[in-house]
Amino acid sequence: TKQISNCPTVTHTHNTEASVLASYRPAGHGGGEAPPPPVPPQEGGRGLPAAADGGVDVYGYSTETVVTGTGNEGEYERITKEEKHHKHKEHLGEMGAAAAGAFALYEKHEAKKDPEHAHKHKIEEEVAAAAAVGAGGFVFHEHHEKKQDHKDAKEASGEKKHHHFG
Repeated sequence: TKQISNCPTVTHTHNTEASVLASYRPAGHGGGEAPPPPVPPQEGGRGLPAAADGGVDVYGYSTETVVTGTGNEGEYERITKEEKHHKHKEHLGEMGAAAAGAFALYEKHEAKKDPEHAHKHKIEEEVAAAAAVGAGGFVFHEHHEKKQDHKDAKEASGEKKHHHFG
């Protein structure tokens, strides 16, 4: 089975039953019947061998083209839109984490500069640090969601390769 980019046309090539049986029988074993002679190539409608038009080629192979819809025409667009949405939220989370971290450093500085209200500044510093950590977790979550949507989009477009040996 071969699929080229996003094209839903799949071409299957298979042997005819008689040629498969004849090719796997040792000479002299087959009930006294000889394998069928190869069919000479004939010109198809567009200058192609007859096998391209659904016939049988010189080796006994026949071709068949099956056109099928993917069944998820809008799926790829929806998933890529979600991927962009998660990317946008990831960037917003990064800005929030940076802002909260900067505010925590500012409050640490204020606690040293204003000893009269140092306790208040230390509490605000800790709250800002906790917000920065929370924003970092949100960024991590959105990055994971973006990666998952990217993987799903590749699968929906038919671009995903299935490696069976590793």
